[in-house]
Amino acid sequence: MSAINVNTPQEPGTTPPYRSAHVHLTSGQLPKHTDIALLVVAICVSAAVLALLGAFSLAGSAVFGVVIFLITSYALSFAVEGRRRAANRLARYIIMGAFIIALIPLVSLLVEVTSRGLARFDWSYFTMSKRNIVGAGGGASHAITGTLIVTGLATLVSVPVGLLTAIYLVEYGRGWVKRTITFLVDVMTGIPSIVAGLFAYGLFSVLFSPGSKSGLAGAVALSVLMIPYVVRSSEEILRLVPDQLREASYALGVTRWRTIVKVVLPTSISGIVSGVILAIARVIGETAPLLVTMGFTDSLVTNPLPSGGANNVNPMTSLPVFVYYEYTRPGKPQDAFFDRAWTGALVLVLIVMLLNIVGRIVAKKFAPKINR
Repeated sequence: MSAINVNTPQEPGTTPPYRSAHVHLTSGQLPKHTDIALLVVAICVSAAVLALLGAFSLAGSAVFGVVIFLITSYALSFAVEGRRRAANRLARYIIMGAFIIALIPLVSLLVEVTSRGLARFDWSYFTMSKRNIVGAGGGASHAITGTLIVTGLATLVSVPVGLLTAIYLVEYGRGWVKRTITFLVDVMTGIPSIVAGLFAYGLFSVLFSPGSKSGLAGAVALSVLMIPYVVRSSEEILRLVPDQLREASYALGVTRWRTIVKVVLPTSISGIVSGVILAIARVIGETAPLLVTMGFTDSLVTNPLPSGGANNVNPMTSLPVFVYYEYTRPGKPQDAFFDRAWTGALVLVLIVMLLNIVGRIVAKKFAPKINR
């Protein structure tokens, strides 16, 4: 049988002949599965060398195997494909490796929280509080309710203030006033959360009485942390709205405020919702400011206002504070307290996940429809 010449032009509609590894190499291209084979061989060689040295471990074999793979892959690609393709291949693998490294903590965290939190992920955990519970049993309904109330109040305060501030900076702000507000927002973005808690605690101590603690004080502390995030995210999204849309509205005689309401905000609503969701996720897990401003209780409290008594103390419990106390101050048996803490952490993760899902649905629903 005569050999098939792969360089011979093929008739239209015919199947091209099989290209062997030799043809790939002579044409300046590595075979398709060369990288996978190199990675497997590199890890095996690394594991064998470490075993001979008496220092074998899975993590060490993977790390040294990846290093050997990068070196050999670059050298082989440089010899066959040239310098540009070799550099491109090396950069691609380094980026993929960085992505995998970034995923490892996230995946391990989710696996750990899920595996440990399922122990008390039952109906009683969501319907019972810890009132009069000494050891096992009880739930975190009071903490979940407190988290939703306080975060909801903080959102009601932060979103209007942050969005209106962003609109002013983009649409109206000029000169030193704009620069001053931008500088203050940047400073507020980086303040420690405990500072926000101390500010809210001091404010309510002056307005009511020293030592005043309530859910409203916790909401104010979270608002101080949340507002700059809403401002920065909304400002960047509003700046992405094309100026042509504003100019077209002005050319029709529409006033500025109606242009903002009818053109700018509907166009950017998707990004604004995403920024608000990220801001809520940023503050919903805060512990330090709520320890200072809200206190702690094992009972279900739905009134966030100060009590109005001598000290105006009406403590509420949030889920992060509940997890903190359950894990750092366990009683007997300790496993019951640890199980409640891990389940609380799992509930927090699920709340943030649910917020992101709702945010995506809302953003998709209200995103501007573009006719093609």
